[in-house]
Amino acid sequence: MGSNRKTLMIMIMVALIMTGVLLVSGRKYSARIESGEQQKTELAEQLEDEYARTEEIQELQEYMQSDEYKEQVAKEKLGLIKDGEIIFKESE
Repeated sequence: MGSNRKTLMIMIMVALIMTGVLLVSGRKYSARIESGEQQKTELAEQLEDEYARTEEIQELQEYMQSDEYKEQVAKEKLGLIKDGEIIFKESE
């Protein structure tokens, strides 16, 4: 009878130790999963920002190919004017 009781106690202790190991491992993996979810959210936000930035660059590229932009650069950088235009400058 003593042998059965000893075996039962050992089995209970092994079960308790395994339960403890599983609980600790579970918490560790839970923290890892939470960290991964947070990183996933941050990366999704960065991706969204990059899409917006790409759209802005495409819009700027389209504008820079327009006649309006070319005219603006010709006036501001090169000092060119259209026929019949008069330029007024402020005196210093």
